Amino acid sequence: MDYVDPANSLNMPEMADMTFAMDFLIRAKEGVRNIATALTETVSPDARALLRKQLHQGIALHQEITELMVRKKWFHPTELGEQFQLDMLSADNTVAISKQKLFPEDTSRKGMFDRTPDEHRGGSQA
Repeated sequence: MDYVDPANSLNMPEMADMTFAMDFLIRAKEGVRNIATALTETVSPDARALLRKQLHQGIALHQEITELMVRKKWFHPTELGEQFQLDMLSADNTVAISKQKLFPEDTSRKGMFDRTPDEHRGGSQA
């Protein structure tokens, strides 16, 4: 079985959604931290007002993503046992992916296209 086997795609959309949401949450958190740092280093009142507004927006975005992830059961910030099980599942998936043969010797899929479109009518064979 290699990486193009459809069996490796089972539950992939759900896992991808969870991964994208976690990445988005981490980036929102980084944005809040960076804006807070910039706010403490800015002396212009106009720039401080703008950064303060962006900080509030960033915190609201972080809250919104967190609530979505909790609602979808992709993140359990207060239930550590649940979060541990989810993290272990993620680790198992990572190990399973690392064991896949990503670069099979035969990458040709010509064998899948060995018939011509008119073959079912008695046309020529490729």
